[in-house]
Amino acid sequence: MAAVRFGDKRIHIPGPPLLRIAVGIVFVLGGIVGFLPVLGFWMLPLGVLILSVDIHHVRRLRRRIEVRWGRWRQRRRHMRRG
Repeated sequence: MAAVRFGDKRIHIPGPPLLRIAVGIVFVLGGIVGFLPVLGFWMLPLGVLILSVDIHHVRRLRRRIEVRWGRWRQRRRHMRRG
């Protein structure tokens, strides 16, 4: 079973790779038109997360974003402390 680790959490993503890729693409496309009532912008990062399980380039992009976000949070915490 495929899993994605984001921070200290591990999320299991079931299903065959082609199904995961199709679902990920649908979520990304739904996130792009997130201004519509049923769809939302929340679908975009979820689609990228699902696609990162099977597509190397998306996995690298997600990892870069995760590292940048973690560094930004560390700097912010450090600045608050003094």
